[in-house]
Amino acid sequence: MSYAAGMTQPGESAADFAIPATHQVSNQPPPLDDFDPLDCDPALREALAEHGQSARIEELRPLARQAGSATAREHGRLANEHPPVLHSHDRYGHRIDEVEFHPSWHWLMERAVSEGLHAAPWAPDAPAGAHLHRAAGFYLWSQAEAGHGCPISMTFASVPALRHSPELAEIYEPGLRAGSYDFGLRPAANKRGLLAGMSMTEKQGGSDVRANTTTAEPLADGSYRIVGHKWFTSAPMNDLFLTLAQTPAGLSCLLVPRVLPDGTRNAVRLRRLKDKLGNKSNASAELEYEGAIGWLIGEEGRGVRSIIDMVSMTRMDCVLGSAANMRVALSEAAHHAAHRDAFGSTLHRTPLMRAVLSDLAVESEAAIGLAMRLASAIDRGQRGDRAELDLLRLALPATKYYVCKRAPTVIGEALECLGGNGYVEESGMPRLYREAPLLSIWEGSGNVTALDTLRALHKQPDTAETLLAELDRVAGQDERYDRSLRKLREELGEPREERARALAERLVLTLQTSLLLRTAPKEVAETFLATRLDGDAHTLGATGTRSDVLLDRVTPRKD
Repeated sequence: MSYAAGMTQPGESAADFAIPATHQVSNQPPPLDDFDPLDCDPALREALAEHGQSARIEELRPLARQAGSATAREHGRLANEHPPVLHSHDRYGHRIDEVEFHPSWHWLMERAVSEGLHAAPWAPDAPAGAHLHRAAGFYLWSQAEAGHGCPISMTFASVPALRHSPELAEIYEPGLRAGSYDFGLRPAANKRGLLAGMSMTEKQGGSDVRANTTTAEPLADGSYRIVGHKWFTSAPMNDLFLTLAQTPAGLSCLLVPRVLPDGTRNAVRLRRLKDKLGNKSNASAELEYEGAIGWLIGEEGRGVRSIIDMVSMTRMDCVLGSAANMRVALSEAAHHAAHRDAFGSTLHRTPLMRAVLSDLAVESEAAIGLAMRLASAIDRGQRGDRAELDLLRLALPATKYYVCKRAPTVIGEALECLGGNGYVEESGMPRLYREAPLLSIWEGSGNVTALDTLRALHKQPDTAETLLAELDRVAGQDERYDRSLRKLREELGEPREERARALAERLVLTLQTSLLLRTAPKEVAETFLATRLDGDAHTLGATGTRSDVLLDRVTPRKD
């Protein structure tokens, strides 16, 4: 006879029928919370030291620890679990065109702005190395959550573009540089801090902005009336947008505020928010200008020239963001492998897993080392070093192409290190994986940035000599490097459109190798040489090259 659960017969106790526990939780890693991402990132510290910023490394410590805290990581999760919501009208039927964000979004934004990640290097009293220091902070903080980096990056990038019109810069730049996050649509003069965005692409052209059909009609008071439809404008609650539109003289750049100086809402209509693959915390809108008012930045008909500085800076942040996503994925993979037993050993002690993790680690170290080199070029270029600007003009689009293109592969492999645990949303790895392709697309997809590398060679031939002078600094140290450098010289001497991607990849791999030979431990540089310059592209871990030094460097250690 069977008994229902909990029923007993005379002389029997419930204990005789107690249901045994089906399992006990074991062999699971502890959460990767409250770790210091600066501690397990010697490549970042080495790069800062190489570029004269070793004295300021400890200034990054509080930001790094907060980025790795359970609190910040939970805010990152919540901001993506509760994406922004568009409210076109208020309860009474008034048109408002506002976006509501989860409180965790505001928490992340407030800390990014208070740390100066949005504009600190543009301050008149900014110290030497301010761009490098800001780049390191942006990279560390982006490991907490990626989506809110978009408005931070666009605000940072807007300042040099805005300076093409000193009168407008005088009005808006102080608010853009202010260290206060002041959410909400109000006149710029009534806010403690401002955020900026860009409104460029349209459905018929995408990256081909010269195909834009949005028009800007000059008015008697010096302003312009703008009419048109923009296909993809992120962070629509930012206070002002640098907008491309067709004026009588051609494509021009205009400043369009969400709220006009007299306090009235500008005629900027949010038609819908994009339902994106990733980047869920950040609102990206399809909007229309229904006679919106704007003011010209730079010369009429020279819109691309006016906004190109903004594009360069946001491309820099695409590289930093991709490096950050790869780095946090590596941290998760290394942490899991260090605490997970399988087949009679801890995962991180098995030869093949060590080979995979070594490959992930060297990819991450090469990415952040190159990103810091480019950030240092911005610093030196701002101080008048023409050669550094030439290096940046050629190397930045190539780096944006290659590092951002590698991120989905690296993060996918890191996800797999966690097995089925990595495939479920609770691990956070799927969010990273969905985020990864964005930065390869934003500010120019792969073909656009590879072709921009060729464009730099054609328009500014001196950039090639500047790059080669940089690479020649370590020539003769390793035959594999010298061989790659010879091949790069050949490609640079005869660049062809169909080879644009191959050229960009060769350029970046050679530049990354040169930096590792200069700054990294010998075993790290050797691992990169063996896995990146010897032979063709490969599946991560397939070469079987493993580095104990690398794994020891990059594995997170919790307090």
